[in-house]
Amino acid sequence: MEIRPFLKADSEAVIALWERCDLVRPWNDPRNDVARKLTVQPDLFLVGVLDGRVVAAVMAGYEGHRGWINYLAVEPGLRRGGLGRAMMAEAERRFDKLGCPKVNLQIRRGNMNVAAFYARLGYVEDAVISMGKRLEVDGA
Repeated sequence: MEIRPFLKADSEAVIALWERCDLVRPWNDPRNDVARKLTVQPDLFLVGVLDGRVVAAVMAGYEGHRGWINYLAVEPGLRRGGLGRAMMAEAERRFDKLGCPKVNLQIRRGNMNVAAFYARLGYVEDAVISMGKRLEVDGA
């Protein structure tokens, strides 16, 4: 699998992948999320391409204090083949190059398979409460 930065031409393939991976929610319009990401560190929005087809993606970001992982997706039929691990390794490599000291991510409650995946990569649950406030509403 080739890992490279996202291109605008990848938009529909990535959004379709997110949908197949059940990552899309009504309150997060994926087209808006893509457009927003392309204005901030687009080089940290990565896709994995296999045989000319987008089969993995991760949207990463670093704000100077922590790195963040969003929208990690691997084609459902290709899971458990190391593609997610490879995408995370590349995101972490890019974070390291930027001097990022720690990576954070959020997992939806009850998604134990995903929690186990990240635990195998060395991620641990932090003793924090994740809070959010919507400044812009995409839908719902």
